[in-house]
Amino acid sequence: MSETTPVTRLVLVRHGESQVTVQRVIGGPLTCSGLSELGRDQAERLRDRLANGGEVRVDHLYSSAYPRALETAEIIAPALDRTMQVEEGFGEHDPGPECDGLSFGDFVDRHGAPDWSSNPYAITFPGGETVGEFHLRVGSTLTAVLARHPGDTVLIVCHGGVIDAYLRMALRTASTGVFEIQTTNTSLTELALVQPGRWRLVRYNDAGHLVGLPRETART
Repeated sequence: MSETTPVTRLVLVRHGESQVTVQRVIGGPLTCSGLSELGRDQAERLRDRLANGGEVRVDHLYSSAYPRALETAEIIAPALDRTMQVEEGFGEHDPGPECDGLSFGDFVDRHGAPDWSSNPYAITFPGGETVGEFHLRVGSTLTAVLARHPGDTVLIVCHGGVIDAYLRMALRTASTGVFEIQTTNTSLTELALVQPGRWRLVRYNDAGHLVGLPRETART
């Protein structure tokens, strides 16, 4: 890529802490109920960082259609001065209607502990997406979005699973297993397209704006 060719940049933001995380339930598209109080605080911290630091010049703002991502994107949007575009393809791994809203305990009682590290085409959520189907959706959606914005910086408010999936694709590593990615709520992950088909990981899990906040909502 020549020095004069604009570099396409991708900034992935995981949503703030969600209500379903606090409640310990599987929060798919049917039952996601948005952010917890701490999740809103996290998003406000990120908004202030983006507004005051000027560290990311964003050309396009996208969000998953899940309420927890939408709320996060709505909070940070004023700092970016960009209109939010909603893209359902950036949603989290869809558990399907049978598992959506189950507590984690009930899910394990009915279906056993999930195995995320072996066969990506095995059924983990009965009636929901396999890991392979999820990765295909995420990869196809992101490919289409970036094709519309060559040379621009695209910020996407999405989910931990989406960030995990795309990092594995961009870095051309195993689709499951081998290593774990634990992405912090409202952290920044940034990649740059240095040449066609070759991404550079600029930063991962940058959550410096959360210093002083609790790591998670206290549970009693």
